[in-house]
Amino acid sequence: MNLIEHLKDRIFQPLSQHEFESLALALFEEQYQNVSPYRQYCDFLGKNPTAVSVLSEVPFLPISLFKNHKILHRDYSAQTQFISSGTTSSEPSTHWIPDLDFYARCFSTGFQRVYGSIDQYVILALLPSYLERSGSSLVHMAQSLIEQSGHPKSGFYLDELGTLHKLMHQLSDKGEKILLLGVSYALIDLAEYGDWQLNPETIIMETGGMKGKRSEWTKSALHKKLKEAFGLDQIHSEYGMTELMSQAYATKDGLFYPPEWMRITTRDPEDPMTTIQGRTGGLNIIDLANLYSCAFIATQDLGLIHDSGGFTLMGRFDHSDLRGCNLLLEV
Repeated sequence: MNLIEHLKDRIFQPLSQHEFESLALALFEEQYQNVSPYRQYCDFLGKNPTAVSVLSEVPFLPISLFKNHKILHRDYSAQTQFISSGTTSSEPSTHWIPDLDFYARCFSTGFQRVYGSIDQYVILALLPSYLERSGSSLVHMAQSLIEQSGHPKSGFYLDELGTLHKLMHQLSDKGEKILLLGVSYALIDLAEYGDWQLNPETIIMETGGMKGKRSEWTKSALHKKLKEAFGLDQIHSEYGMTELMSQAYATKDGLFYPPEWMRITTRDPEDPMTTIQGRTGGLNIIDLANLYSCAFIATQDLGLIHDSGGFTLMGRFDHSDLRGCNLLLEV
């Protein structure tokens, strides 16, 4: 059995820190040898498996390279491709996916480790910006969760705020467990639709930002607005992206926790090759589920790592802040 096939099962089993680091180093060598753009980037930095002996020395690939390079293991063909929701002024990223069943296992396992069995929920999805285009990994995930819930009222509700308002109250009155996954601006629209009296166990989960529909809000301001409007103690959040196979969830106070096969570190905003602790920096993600592309991603998000192992989002880099993260764009 090759390394990729081995890891498809191994990453979902308990992992000590030592085991995680050993698997990550093995995956680094595999991807250095077989993912050409990543190898070019590593060579540019003078990093290769011979020169790298500890996990902290592994280079993180700038996420922007998914926009103009095919980040795919040479031994695999894509079954589908996920495309990010780029604006008219930005080129979208593409993540080539050879195994949709494995993707489903990743998001289903990650979800259930936080929220329990999917079939206990009515899954409602309010994702207008994503449904209006093709190739969304979030829509694919939501569709699968809807199907796994098995509830006849689970589904997508596109611009049906009145219907959704009425339905959520009906379900809440019957004691049904509701999980509403919504893009941030659409949740604000829904919150402002009318008065709300929901079961306190109702889960409102925001994701995806404002998508140019409203000015961007801080997480704290968004959650304050939604908590007050929906009458709930907490607003949940999902953190995922086209370029990753896995998601992190925040169930309280905007504090995200990744699944066991995912690690988050922060880099110095002024020096993308330097790791920092205890202050805000660019988020670097190791996602061992990114078996077929690159498991080591330097995102454009700013965050803070907490002693608990969770992280909070603090914003995003703009183009002027990216500096040394785009070293390979011309290659």
